[in-house]
Amino acid sequence: MQSNIGNNKPTASTQAYLDIDEIKEGTIIMRDGSMRTVMVVSSTNFSLKSVEEQNALISAYQNFLNGLEFPIQILMQSRKLDIHAYLDKLRSIMQQQTNELLRMQTQEYIEYIGKLIEFASIMNKTFYVVVPLTTAGVKSGFMSKVTNLFSPAKQIAGKSLEFENAREELSKRVNQIVSGLSAMGLKTLVLSTEELIELMYNSYNLNTASAIRIKSVEDLDILRS
Repeated sequence: MQSNIGNNKPTASTQAYLDIDEIKEGTIIMRDGSMRTVMVVSSTNFSLKSVEEQNALISAYQNFLNGLEFPIQILMQSRKLDIHAYLDKLRSIMQQQTNELLRMQTQEYIEYIGKLIEFASIMNKTFYVVVPLTTAGVKSGFMSKVTNLFSPAKQIAGKSLEFENAREELSKRVNQIVSGLSAMGLKTLVLSTEELIELMYNSYNLNTASAIRIKSVEDLDILRS
């Protein structure tokens, strides 16, 4: 009886099923030619705000949405935190501590955090805003396309110019988003090419994506922002 092992065809990678064609210069280029910029956005604890502050936030958010002339996408991603490196750092500090009272308090804190992560799954929530742009309005005209057919060099230059024009238009949209979110006291950071690739990989490979490693409380604040 013949084995079918040699006849097994390799399965297609996840990338074959995605609408993403390329990621370069901090920009996602889709298969249909449209582009995306992704920003990570800080969060705020709405429940801890006073009534006046809550109303001000709601009003600022309404103005932000009403001022948009293009669609945006708001995403939230939850990932498990790995704070073992943070605990190791605390143990090192405890061993160097000369004050016995502070040493005991540090030990109790380490034990408390250790039990907490043992029985609870601590998650970090990260918020993203995706800003899209269709390149239909920035493509070259008919005569330029005809000329490009007879000049490959001009075709390449035309594509590069088209990309830069689209990026400039996308940058204007991003600046509008940044301005609107800053009015609500939120901070934003545009993801670089490397960060976009990591985000895409972790989003489509949840089982293999590593947990976020925390080395200090400052790292935790940065992640939440």
